[in-house]
Amino acid sequence: MAARPAPLCLLTIHAHPDDEASKGSATVARYAAEGVRTVLVCCTGGEAGQVLNGAMDTPEVRANLASIRAAELEASVAAIGYSKLHRLGYHDSGMPGTDWNRRPDNFHNAPLDEAVGKLVQIIRAERPQVIVTYPDDRPFRGHPDHIRVLEISGPAFDAAGDPRQFPEAGGPWQPLKMYCILRQSKARREALDPLYHALGSEEQRREEESRRQSRSDREEGVVTTMVQVGDFLGKRRAALLAHRSQIPPDNRSLRLPDDVLSRVYPWDDYQLVRCLVETNTPEGEMEDDLFAGLRNLD
Repeated sequence: MAARPAPLCLLTIHAHPDDEASKGSATVARYAAEGVRTVLVCCTGGEAGQVLNGAMDTPEVRANLASIRAAELEASVAAIGYSKLHRLGYHDSGMPGTDWNRRPDNFHNAPLDEAVGKLVQIIRAERPQVIVTYPDDRPFRGHPDHIRVLEISGPAFDAAGDPRQFPEAGGPWQPLKMYCILRQSKARREALDPLYHALGSEEQRREEESRRQSRSDREEGVVTTMVQVGDFLGKRRAALLAHRSQIPPDNRSLRLPDDVLSRVYPWDDYQLVRCLVETNTPEGEMEDDLFAGLRNLD
């Protein structure tokens, strides 16, 4: 008798609490609603973050930011519908030149093999077919923790299926596809930036113009996959609002109503960067499913 295929599982890797809400949360909510097992790996505690919501910017909040962000993460995970949260356990690295960035216990300064090994152990335990990570944003002065996410993802993808690597991390499991989540595809910017600009205050419009000019030549990657998420934008909004210390109610990400987003640009954009299966997607066409080519594997 042939072995039954493993249940579908999606594993996403994020740097800080709130990244899971702002990057691909509607996609995860969609797959969770379909019954796919959805797993979040959060690499740091976000301790170096600022309190960006003025209503919460108090000495007490700043003194307890690590525990507050941990609670916000739990609330966001529940809003999205993740099946499981794993914390990799590293300290937030902060930005270059800061005291946070010099800490030996931060994610950026951790030995690469150590961090890869921790991720491999999670991959082998959860057995995802699909992994979502970050694109390379070093050309755009990316956060050290975001860069580190990218740096451990590829090696962990390969090592998880190799029994010779990290034998102490459990039996081998080979993921089959890896994607980068693209928050700022050219098509998305062209569709939504004018609407953000029109809805903002004068100050916000100036910020929008500065934002537009600073990223006019920015391209995170080539979009290969557009996942329809219009029905799950409410989950995204709830997840963002769960991070009250980081995302105030007037944040740009919340400015457009969900029905407008659903009408104008109801997709999350991805780039397929590793693939070990035939996806059966016609040449020149976009994938519309992160599990394309995986749903009927024997």
